[in-house]
Amino acid sequence: MNETPNAPLPAMPAPEPAAPPSMFQTWINAVTKPHEATFATIASSPQASTTNAFLWVFIGSLISSFLSLLAPNAGLQDLQRLLQQQGINNQFTNTLPEAGGGLGTKIFQLICGAPIAAVIAVVGFAIAVALIQWVARMFGGRGTYDKLAFTFAAISAPISIVTGLLALLGAIPLVGLCFSLLGIAVGIYALVLQIMAAKTVNGFATYGPAIGSVLIPGAVIFLVCCCLAFGIAALIGVSLGSVFSSVGPLPFPTP
Repeated sequence: MNETPNAPLPAMPAPEPAAPPSMFQTWINAVTKPHEATFATIASSPQASTTNAFLWVFIGSLISSFLSLLAPNAGLQDLQRLLQQQGINNQFTNTLPEAGGGLGTKIFQLICGAPIAAVIAVVGFAIAVALIQWVARMFGGRGTYDKLAFTFAAISAPISIVTGLLALLGAIPLVGLCFSLLGIAVGIYALVLQIMAAKTVNGFATYGPAIGSVLIPGAVIFLVCCCLAFGIAALIGVSLGSVFSSVGPLPFPTP
């Protein structure tokens, strides 16, 4: 009895790779699933790059700035003074509405102030991540700047939006203090997430090096600022002393 050979089975199509989570889904995972596995997944994403990290921080800071500037107490006087110090005065600043004004003030704040604040936030974020990764490498970390920046951005962007919303709600009379206290709690939670992310990205076995990597740069910057402030105060004191010594004793009226 002749047996017919078995016909070859059709080749099964290869499964398509799962699409990476969206930006907002990544943000939600970063702040609602505080686990090392979460940050390992974020760091290994094909989207992990400094370009996306800076873009995320810019978006989060821009939204936060919009929310913060909508608060009734957000004035324009400091921004006008800054522009005048930079030489942008007279014809430009005189056309602005008075600080604490109405709709014109808010429109100027939202159009000009929010993007400037977002750009400054991106620059500060880039420097801070570079310092943290530099210290992490000193502790034996094996991470990269791209992965750490991307993971930190997934934390920083949504936290910035929440902070801006709390700043807006903090302007509500009587209950504003509660939202201010909640903002402090959010800041502490963000710090914990960053330490966890630094540990995961750099492959630390314990949390000690991760804590040092995140806290040491901030402590050093704080000490440097304090030293600069004391130095400037000392120089001002010496200058004032020399001015008063050159003037001589002040005459006092005789009775």
